[in-house]
Amino acid sequence: MIPVSLQTLTQFAAGTLRGDGTCLVTNVNTDSRKITAGEVFVALVGDKFDAHDFIPQVAAAGAAAVVVSKVNPAWGTLPCAVIEVGDTLLALQNMARGYRVQHAPLIIGLTGSNGKTSTKDLAAVIMARKCQTRATVGNLNNHIGLPLTLLSLREGDECCVAEMGMNHAGEIKVLTDIAQPDAGIITNVGMAHIEYMGTQDAIAWEKGTLAANVRAGGVVVLNANDKYSEVIARHCQASVSMAGVGTGDVAASNLRADATGTTFTLDFGGEKVETRLPILGEHMVGNAALAACMGWRQGIAPADIADALNQAKLTGGRVEPKVVKGVQFIDDSYNANPDSMIAGLRTLSTLGSFGSRRVAVLGRMGELGTIAETEHRRVGEFAGSLKLDAVFSVGGSEAAWITEASKSVSSEHFPDHATCAARLREWLREGDVVLLKGSRSARMEQVLTHFSAS
Repeated sequence: MIPVSLQTLTQFAAGTLRGDGTCLVTNVNTDSRKITAGEVFVALVGDKFDAHDFIPQVAAAGAAAVVVSKVNPAWGTLPCAVIEVGDTLLALQNMARGYRVQHAPLIIGLTGSNGKTSTKDLAAVIMARKCQTRATVGNLNNHIGLPLTLLSLREGDECCVAEMGMNHAGEIKVLTDIAQPDAGIITNVGMAHIEYMGTQDAIAWEKGTLAANVRAGGVVVLNANDKYSEVIARHCQASVSMAGVGTGDVAASNLRADATGTTFTLDFGGEKVETRLPILGEHMVGNAALAACMGWRQGIAPADIADALNQAKLTGGRVEPKVVKGVQFIDDSYNANPDSMIAGLRTLSTLGSFGSRRVAVLGRMGELGTIAETEHRRVGEFAGSLKLDAVFSVGGSEAAWITEASKSVSSEHFPDHATCAARLREWLREGDVVLLKGSRSARMEQVLTHFSAS
């Protein structure tokens, strides 16, 4: 962050400072294990932890200040400043909001059921053609991660692409109140988090909160292929553009997929440019169209957008090709829901050369609630319809529903990653293609770890 005085941070946090208010700091940290000299440490409290327990260690490690909601006399006299607040999480969020206003970058908020992180990566590489751009690191997209993203903005950063995740009602409003977005992208409205949200309509309302809270005079980009976009657009005060595959203000067409990506035409309101996306999966083209539309609305030339997409790379664990022992693995293990599972399976069905076998190795999908069995079986039936050479599942009964439903192909269920990897070692041969996908809790990347270790 740009150097900020402790007095200013205290004002942002609505706290009380004990110590030198003129001291300048350049980072805010919530992980006591990673504190370095000169940082501000915020002692968060969770259901199973209380970071106040680590205040003496943090102070000894050289923290410039600690943000606390209680003072323990056992700490004695700390060798750092102390900022006392009523609630440390609220203080972190308030510090981020205050710093965001002071820094005044262009904030592009981004949410959706599928493709958030991929679209964030694509939007960031496009916006970098215009100005110095920072984006959410990894998956720091919640009520703690978003403030840390904003507080990480440095000297010269003129744009921040801020991913916003949710799984309960009201969470997007909290994030938009902190970030105060100048622009927004909603990738789509799917079934992710339906366990907590209840209905897809409720998910649409929650996602639409981002679009509704983009300031007047700002820009919102919505998915032209999503049935909820027209409704969401009616609640926007900002200017709205649509982007998608085959339709939209920015439209992708003439898709030609191969083993390393997709070539397609992007139409920017009549100006057409040939574009190459070096990322597997035709569904990624829709994400690229959304990111391209935002860049175009921010004044970036279509040719520059196409060139940026040609050099794009995604955060790890998302349709990431890895060749191990002559087998092409598609590591899409970071997360999954029914829509993204189907998109991944469709991508798998297009890969491989003559003689290659295509294998899906799938784990459970979380947060589906009462429709969990229906959706796991729907994914399995879709896998069976693609005539893949095998469908393997790993884990408990939810994952087993997938292979039970994919009965038209060779299918097996394994209790753990190591057993599945052992079977793959026996069964696979050079040139085969394997998709690894499941929710984060399924940790499907461990199949590849075991396979590689043999």
